[in-house]
Amino acid sequence: MKKRAIEFCGSPQGVQQYGATFTGRTTVQHPFCQSHSVKGGTMSNLYSVLLARYHFFPEVKTKGMTALPRLILFTSAHSHYSVKKSAAVLGIGSDNVVVVKCNDRGKMITAELESSIITAKDQGCVPFYVNATAGTTVYGAFDPLNAIADICESHGLWLHVDAAWGGGLLMSKRHRVKLQGIERAWSVTWNPHKMMGAPLQCSAILVKKRGLLKDCNQMCAEYLFQTDKHYDTSYDTGDKTIQCGRHVDVFKLWLMWKAKGSEGFESQVNKCLENAEHLFDKLKQRPDFELVFKSEPEHSNVCFWYIPPSLRNMSPGPERNRRLHEVAPKIKAKMMEQGMAMIGYQPLGDKVNFFRCVFSNPATQTEDVDYLLEEIASLGHDICIRTETDL
Repeated sequence: MKKRAIEFCGSPQGVQQYGATFTGRTTVQHPFCQSHSVKGGTMSNLYSVLLARYHFFPEVKTKGMTALPRLILFTSAHSHYSVKKSAAVLGIGSDNVVVVKCNDRGKMITAELESSIITAKDQGCVPFYVNATAGTTVYGAFDPLNAIADICESHGLWLHVDAAWGGGLLMSKRHRVKLQGIERAWSVTWNPHKMMGAPLQCSAILVKKRGLLKDCNQMCAEYLFQTDKHYDTSYDTGDKTIQCGRHVDVFKLWLMWKAKGSEGFESQVNKCLENAEHLFDKLKQRPDFELVFKSEPEHSNVCFWYIPPSLRNMSPGPERNRRLHEVAPKIKAKMMEQGMAMIGYQPLGDKVNFFRCVFSNPATQTEDVDYLLEEIASLGHDICIRTETDL
């Protein structure tokens, strides 16, 4: 149980059968007993809800949702939309997903989680699942995993960690501390096709309970999954999944790991976060940009506004916000027309449209980051935003 990951990754089947994580000073096999490559993080998260429901209510496989009480699951306000989608697809219903408040940095507030669980129980509902996020889509925030795990253990709930975006930081000795507590999860979503740079698509669901994937999904089709084959049928993973025919997506990860090694992945992850730190430092020094939050980025996500000259002397308020909301889309349109760069933007909560720069390509250099800022400033300098009286 303490083989180094690079040893048990000696074959694609080894990656498929066993999950790995990286804690302390060495790379050791994780307490997750099974894993499967799936078609993206959305499917990984769907599997986690499917497995959690079956674990607590195995009768759902044959009798359906009518045999179950009203189930409730919990996720943060900054979590991926796929959690609600999973509830809808599985017949639980998106109304039965309780969205837990986050702090200003985008982390789940654990006191709000505990309060929400107690409220659901008082209403006669049955809480069964909590999704914590390790690397949120917009802010790149990491939920407090150990504190959430404590609450889940106290109430007997399944803890899933969506580490689709943040899981790659486990490769870095410098940054893996941000995922402390992930080993306490019952399941984990991990997308090597994100921070680790594997070709699309390469995603995995890691599960702690041995045999659960098989028990939940197995249909024993005799024309495919014979038990008297001449080889070890534990390698027949098809009956452990929703999907039957699949690509061998895990081969991409195995091949990359063989080529780069853990040290290569670590260097890649560190470089991306160094670029984020460089951008953050540059933005703090410029009066024509404004950071969405003042603390240093936890991941490679950096969120900011460009403030054109026409808005720099305006007092904060609804009119400034209305006009600032139009800046990022106009600059993005110019970028696309000129073909010089691409950067995403979005609103979030009460915050108007802002740019979200995310680094996942280690080939990006600090000169590229500086160039991006200069181009945004050049494209946005003369932007004209109409006042409300002009509309």
